[in-house]
Amino acid sequence: MTRKPWLAVVAAAALLPWAAPPAQAADGPALTVDPSASRHAISPYVYGMNFAAEDLAEELRLPVRRWGGNATTRYNYLYDETNRGSDWYFENVPGPAPDPAKLPDGSETDQFTDQDRRTGTSTLLTVPLIGWTPKGRDYTCGFGIAKYGPQQGADTQWRPDCGNGVKPDGSNVTGNDPADTSVPAGPKYITDWLSHLTGKYGRADGGGVRFYDLDNEPDLWHATHRDVHPDGAGYDEMRRQTYAIASAVKAADPGAQTLGPVGWGFQSLSLSGLDKQTCDREGGDCWSDPPDRAAHGGVPFADWYLRQMKAYEQEHGTRILDYFDEHIYPQQAGVSSGDPGDAATQELRLRSTRQLWDPSYTDESWIGQPINYIPRMRELVNQNYPGTKLAITEYNWGALGHLNGALAQADVLGIFGREGLDLATLWAPPGTSDPGAYAFRMYRDYDGAGASFGETSVRASSADQGRLAVYAAERSSDRALTLMIVNKSLTDDLTSTVSIAGRSGPAAGHVYRYGGADQAAIVRAPDVAVGADGFTSTFPASSITLVEIPAGGPGAPACEAGYAVQSQWGTGFTAQVTVANTGTSPIEGWTLGFAFAAGQRVTQGWNAAWSQNGPDVTARDLDWNRTIRPGGSVTIGFNGSSGGTNPPPSAFRVNGAACTAR
Repeated sequence: MTRKPWLAVVAAAALLPWAAPPAQAADGPALTVDPSASRHAISPYVYGMNFAAEDLAEELRLPVRRWGGNATTRYNYLYDETNRGSDWYFENVPGPAPDPAKLPDGSETDQFTDQDRRTGTSTLLTVPLIGWTPKGRDYTCGFGIAKYGPQQGADTQWRPDCGNGVKPDGSNVTGNDPADTSVPAGPKYITDWLSHLTGKYGRADGGGVRFYDLDNEPDLWHATHRDVHPDGAGYDEMRRQTYAIASAVKAADPGAQTLGPVGWGFQSLSLSGLDKQTCDREGGDCWSDPPDRAAHGGVPFADWYLRQMKAYEQEHGTRILDYFDEHIYPQQAGVSSGDPGDAATQELRLRSTRQLWDPSYTDESWIGQPINYIPRMRELVNQNYPGTKLAITEYNWGALGHLNGALAQADVLGIFGREGLDLATLWAPPGTSDPGAYAFRMYRDYDGAGASFGETSVRASSADQGRLAVYAAERSSDRALTLMIVNKSLTDDLTSTVSIAGRSGPAAGHVYRYGGADQAAIVRAPDVAVGADGFTSTFPASSITLVEIPAGGPGAPACEAGYAVQSQWGTGFTAQVTVANTGTSPIEGWTLGFAFAAGQRVTQGWNAAWSQNGPDVTARDLDWNRTIRPGGSVTIGFNGSSGGTNPPPSAFRVNGAACTAR
C-alpha cells in the first residue's frame, strides 16, 4: 500500500551530529501493563463521528457516522427539508436534493447513507419524537415579524421577516401557530420513511441503515424548538413518544438498533425537560425537589426512563431501546471552545477528561461535583435495564485544530475503549489536516497502511494518569500488543519505565508518534528494545505515542501468504488465501490475521473458522488442517462484500508473526 503523505519516518541514523542536544527529560510516572488482565472487547463504534467528510471517513475506515443535531429534530424526508429552530431564526431550509422532483430519492439522508456505503461506514440517522415536521419545501419561519410583531433579532441577511421569537422587552413571543412551518408527524411518518430506506438500502441486518437516534436533546426542545414545543418535555411525554416512535422503528426494521433518550448532558440524567424549564424559571428550592420528578415518585429521570423501557419489553416481548444515549460537553470555562486558550485552559482541557471515568475528580465547573460519567451511565443501566448498551453520540473536548485538542481527543478515545463504551460519535469533526484528525489516525491508521489499535482492551495503568496516560490493547489479527501513551505535560519530556507482565523474550517495539515536532505527520520513530520486563523510553511533551510490540519471538513460524480475488460482482467478491510454511519445523495450529482497508466484510468462509471485528479478520485452523508441514501449505477462502473499492490486505500474520507476501 502506498504510504500516506502524513506519515514520516525517522531513523536513529538520520539524527544530524551537529543538532542541539535535547533538553534533559524529567522522571515520568511508572507505567504498568498486564495483557492477561481486565480483558474486554473494544467496540469499533467508539471511533465514530457526526457528519465526517468522505475523504476522512474513507481514510479512517470510519465505523459509524451520525446524522444528528438540532436541525434533524424536524426533518421531512419527502421534501428534504429541515427546520433550524433557535439555531437560525426557526426557519425551514431546503436540503441539497439535486432534483426535488424525484424526492424522496436523492434527499440529504439518502446522500448521507450513500456516502456511508461507499466508505463501509454504519449509518446512524435521527428520527423525530417531537411530533412535528416541516410542511413543505419552502423558507417559512416560526416567528414572522409581520404576523407576531417586532422582535429583538431577525435574519436581515436572507429573510428579514423571520425573527428570533424574542420581543423588544426581552420576553418570548408566545401563542404562535406551529402550522406556520410544520405539520404533525407520528408513527406513520416513521413507517413511511423507513419503508423508503429499507426499500432502497435493505434492512439493517442486510446492509441497510443500522442505527436510529430517538430524536436529539428533547430536554432542550422548549428552547431549541419552542415555536412548536414551548413547554418542556416531561416524563410522561417522553415515555409516550418513545413507545410510539421506537416501536414503529422496530416494526419497520426489526434488526435496527435504537438509541435514546439522547439528552444534552449531565443534567439529563436527573431532570426532564419540563423540570429543567420550570427550575430555570423558578430557581431556589425547585432544583432540590423538581415538580415533574416529584410527580413520578421522586425517581430521577434517567432511572425512570430506563425502567419504562424495560416495562415495555416485559409487556410486549420486544426491546425498543438498544443503547442508553446521552451527550456530554465539558462545562469548564473555555474547554470545549475551538480556541485552545492559554496554558491554564489547555491544562484544564487535559485534566477535565477525568470527568468521564474518575469518581475522585470534582468537575471544575458550575457542576461542582464528581460526574464519573461512563461508570454512572453503566450503573444506571445495570440497576434499571440490564443489557442496554452505552452511547455518547455528541461530545467535543475542543481545540481540534490545535495539538492540545488532539491530545485531549486521543485521551478520550483511550478512555472510551478502556471503560467499555459501546458507541461514540464526535460532534463537529476535524478537517483532514487538523491535529484532531491525527488523534483518530493514531487509533485507526497509525502506520499509513491500515494498522490500528488493538480491539481487546487489557490492563494498563500509570502512577500519574494526569501527566502520562496509558491505554493498552491486543490486536486479534497478529496478537500484537499496542500501547497508547499520551504525555499531557505542556513543557516536560518524561522518561518512564513501562513494565509488561508475562513476557518471555526480547522484541523490537515499533514506535509511532504525533506531537509538536511535526504536526503534519505521524513519525515512525526508532524502535525501542522490549525485554522480559518491558522497556524504558522518553515521551516528548505534548505528544501521543503508539508502541506496537509484536507477538512473535524465538520460535515464531516462517510463512508466506498469497491473496487473490477470484471473482467479483456488484458489491460481492470471492477471495482465496494460501499460507505456506517456509520454515524447517511444522506449524502446529495456526491463526491467520489480516486487515481490510476499505470496509470489506467476510460474509461466508470455508476451510477455516472465520471471524471479523471491524476491519480485522481472523481465520483459525480446523481439526483436519491444523498442521502445516515444512514446504506445505493450506488454502482457505471466503465470500465477502465491498463498498465499491476492494483493495487487497497489505499484511498477513500467522500466530503473530509477519508472513512474506507473494
